[in-house]
Amino acid sequence: MSLPIASPLTASPFQGAIGVFDSGVGGLSVLRAIRAALPHEHLVYVADSGHAPYGDQTEAHITQRTLTVGNWLVEQGVKAVTIACNTATVVAAKSLREQTHVPVVAIEPAIKPAVAVSRSGVVGVLATRQTVQSEAVARLVQQHGADKRILLQACPGLVELVERANLHSAETEALLRQFITPLLEQGADTLVLGCTHFPFLQDTIQRVAGEGVALLDPAEAVARELARRLTDCVSLSSATQMGQVKFLTSGDVAKVQSVMSHLWGAPLTVQALPSGA
Repeated sequence: MSLPIASPLTASPFQGAIGVFDSGVGGLSVLRAIRAALPHEHLVYVADSGHAPYGDQTEAHITQRTLTVGNWLVEQGVKAVTIACNTATVVAAKSLREQTHVPVVAIEPAIKPAVAVSRSGVVGVLATRQTVQSEAVARLVQQHGADKRILLQACPGLVELVERANLHSAETEALLRQFITPLLEQGADTLVLGCTHFPFLQDTIQRVAGEGVALLDPAEAVARELARRLTDCVSLSSATQMGQVKFLTSGDVAKVQSVMSHLWGAPLTVQALPSGA
């Protein structure tokens, strides 16, 4: 379902807006949930597509980009930052929180709720290489998977397909079968979408996995946590009109605008991220 788009914010810095960023276009799945939960808030979304995908980068590079984009958003006046990227969360959320004074809400693979709903006790986690290899995910598995089997599946190539809006092709389905079939053969009845790009592949993932397999996307949980943090630590907007949304990218503006409009379900305008951000 498409969501209404207001005209881009007319002033900068983005005083009082909520900053949201991802390595590319995938974080739109989180932005959509935030928009639905907090419709009166102004939002600024940064697609760091010039440096995507994060999942194949070094931890040093991921940390550098997370701190650069996150701190830039804070410098522009946002009242909170949402890291809409699992890889950036597990690698660099702690570092960003240590450097900034605003609330930082970050997404992470939904391993805890997946364990709770799994009937077979076998949960598959679809994510990037960096995410499945991270210490943060290892801790989540240790904390919540003591009497369960948590199967971590790196999915190289999927982010790039979503970045091209290639969601339903035979190529996409074949790659998904390659990653999902071994999980199903080991008894997985629940799959965690451990990358914000993957909800845009949800229909194809469900077709490959079968209707009896549950898919968990933590985007709505992130939106709820953001609302809670704004209520507790900052403030929710008191406006009654729809908030504005501004989109920026470090990548090719025309290409990113075309893909983001397709994924968002409505035309939108994307601007270039300033040099140095």
